Amino acid sequence: MIGGMIPPARHFALDPAVTYLNHGAFGACPQPVLDAQRDLRARLESEPVLFIGRQWEGLMDAVRATLGTFLGADPDDLALVTNATMGVNTVLRSLRFEAGDEILLTDHGYNASANAARFVAERHGLRIVVAKVPFPLTDPQEVTAAVLAAATPRTRLALLDHVTSPTGLVFPIEALVRALADRGIDTLVDGAHAPGMLPLALDALGAAYYTGNCHKWVCAPKGSAFLHVRKDRQARIHPLVISHGANSGRTDRSRFRLLFDFTGTQDPTAWLATPDALRFMGSLLPGGWEALRAQNRARVLRGRSILCDALGIAAPAPESMIGSLATVPLPPGLTPSPDDITNTLFDRHRIEVPTWFWPSAPARILRVSAQIYNDESQYDRLAAALTEVLGARA
Repeated sequence: MIGGMIPPARHFALDPAVTYLNHGAFGACPQPVLDAQRDLRARLESEPVLFIGRQWEGLMDAVRATLGTFLGADPDDLALVTNATMGVNTVLRSLRFEAGDEILLTDHGYNASANAARFVAERHGLRIVVAKVPFPLTDPQEVTAAVLAAATPRTRLALLDHVTSPTGLVFPIEALVRALADRGIDTLVDGAHAPGMLPLALDALGAAYYTGNCHKWVCAPKGSAFLHVRKDRQARIHPLVISHGANSGRTDRSRFRLLFDFTGTQDPTAWLATPDALRFMGSLLPGGWEALRAQNRARVLRGRSILCDALGIAAPAPESMIGSLATVPLPPGLTPSPDDITNTLFDRHRIEVPTWFWPSAPARILRVSAQIYNDESQYDRLAAALTEVLGARA
């Protein structure tokens, strides 16, 4: 039984003794979706040759069809990958650059993605340019201005977050993609957090490359993600693992499909259970996904307000830039490291929430998430615990 007849938290296997405000880290998968994945595994193991050798292609087609509808994307432009970091690496490791070319990042980017860009830059003699985006900030135009100011005639690719991981900001990605395209610059969007948090229309967005996770806000099993490649860019992109499709003579499917749809024996059940996650999470509120996104956003904004009141600070970003994540600055001059704060909140108060240095020591920030299993009392609990921890450590 689903929906309002069972409290939403009961659908998740999260420890009830922990105040879990870090859904943004790895997501959380509801039990009915895990049950569907278990059944898929049992089906695979009952006849592996039938499942992998004869049914795999049709099953993957069905996943991409469902996912394409949810993402506003042509299913044939989607490749299934295990996480957004793999999607970023796939694009960066496929493209050809010349020495002296530039890859444009921002200082709000995800560390793993930045590392991938640096790896490619070191191999090919490229220059990494980092746009400095302020935080706190008052207007999304500050993001656009910072990114465009850092672009040069040598910029070949911009790697930009749709929703930033450390600061929880929704970047104005439509305006950025458009403005960069006007300068002849392709954009690789790291949309790790966006699916399930924001309504997406990837074909309309028009980014050359877009990768996102389904195991975060869609709540699919871990290891479910996608890479969307615009049709006119597909010929230059290949998977990290080259397998049977590379020399296939088939003409009924594109080379992009043949390369990406089977990259060797693996457990595909996280992808195959993603449609179950889309259906289940979309069934929990009468208004479906739109209502779920709106509720999560309202909840995290309320949580941010509670924390800002407790810390005596103004909101560090406009509400228009908030999805289901929100970050607040912590007071300056604290002696503990972010890890000390995070660990103390967990060890003493059983609250799971991340803190980081931003943008460098000694500034610190704290990020909260909101998913359907969270409620306002949990942010009250965090505010009280945080006040105690910071008071003791100042």
